[in-house]
Amino acid sequence: MRTDRNSTALNESLNESTADTRRFPSAALRATLIVSALLGTGSVASASPAKISAQSIIVNPVETDLDVQVWVNRDANGQGNPVYRKGEQLSVGLKTNRDAFVYLFNVNANGQIDLFFPNTYEESNFVQAGVTRVFPSQGAKYTFTVGGPNGQDRLLALASTKELDLNDIARFAENQGFAQVKVEGQENLARALSIVVNPLPADGWTTDVVTFRVGNPPAQGQQPTPRPPQQPTTPPAQSAQISAGERQDGSRDQAMVDAYARLKGSETLGEATSYVSTWSNGAWQKFSGVGSYGDAVLLHANGSSRSYAVHGMLLERYLSLANAESNGARPPSRLGWAAGDEKVIPRNTYGTSGLYGFFQNGALYGTEKYGTFWLTGAVLKSYQGLGGSGSFLGFPTRDQYQISGAWAADFEGGTIRTVNGKIKIYRK
Repeated sequence: MRTDRNSTALNESLNESTADTRRFPSAALRATLIVSALLGTGSVASASPAKISAQSIIVNPVETDLDVQVWVNRDANGQGNPVYRKGEQLSVGLKTNRDAFVYLFNVNANGQIDLFFPNTYEESNFVQAGVTRVFPSQGAKYTFTVGGPNGQDRLLALASTKELDLNDIARFAENQGFAQVKVEGQENLARALSIVVNPLPADGWTTDVVTFRVGNPPAQGQQPTPRPPQQPTTPPAQSAQISAGERQDGSRDQAMVDAYARLKGSETLGEATSYVSTWSNGAWQKFSGVGSYGDAVLLHANGSSRSYAVHGMLLERYLSLANAESNGARPPSRLGWAAGDEKVIPRNTYGTSGLYGFFQNGALYGTEKYGTFWLTGAVLKSYQGLGGSGSFLGFPTRDQYQISGAWAADFEGGTIRTVNGKIKIYRK
């Protein structure tokens, strides 16, 4: 989902700050926050435990008479799992049975988190008992627009009898309507919130979660996907699986073993679906991917002690270039072997987020908004020298191409041209 101030598009960047209007959610995996600050007031004698749940994110295991209910406009009872297409408007309702301070978080399919209530467009996040609040409110200066990525989203409502200090989770930058959230992934959010609520009385807080999916709605006559169960189920027993870096003869490719550990492979790569095999003058291994990460491979050239991963939309384009050039027999020459870990690029000033893959001879930039495109040589060097997707140029909107034999590239906010052998950069 994204929030648009006066229906204006939102923001992103590689290592850059986000703008006032925000997109909820987008592709992104920011670094895990280590939360250290607790509430400055309140007794810890009746400290409140918190239970981390796969579906409900964070739950108060202590019985409390405080109740909060949250729902979206396509599921008024909050028990379903409605589907929204990208670009559709979404509204959120909530109600409490006691006066409370309420905090609304959205966790998207990529694990990116946004805090959209409180915000600077609303007077307060204090909600009176029995009063239904709807966001955006009538006449609000912002909207919620579904922006992707496709997959499962969760809206968490946290109600507390006392105002909470979320400074170590989110902060409001100057002149921004929505807070910048410092954590990524619902488990990290749950851990951070468990620290925040810990000093409260055991019955002083509660939560509710509503789910919705981003993608194409079910075919006519097909029943919508039911809301996931509130408690995780025990996974079925599985047979022995291929290990990361395992060759069919039982030996190990240490570069892949190390990469799987470095990338927390169980969280980002999933299970291996093939043994390590030869590819061109190197090796690769295929993985199932995790959720919206998409299929993945670990790969490296012969003699390299370091392996890197390529995922999802980047992998799809990487292989399509290889197929077009050599029928998939080797890496595409314009890119070469992966030479660095992928990066998730947060929102820039155009409201776009995506993925960046670094290769020996070039780079791939992928977004849900435009697609996945390659850049190489002096064009790539100049682009990254300006700050890449976080600069005024934003993300590429097509592959690098030639005009009269000279390289050029088009971006959200401008173009790069080679004129008489020199790079020229133009704003739109």
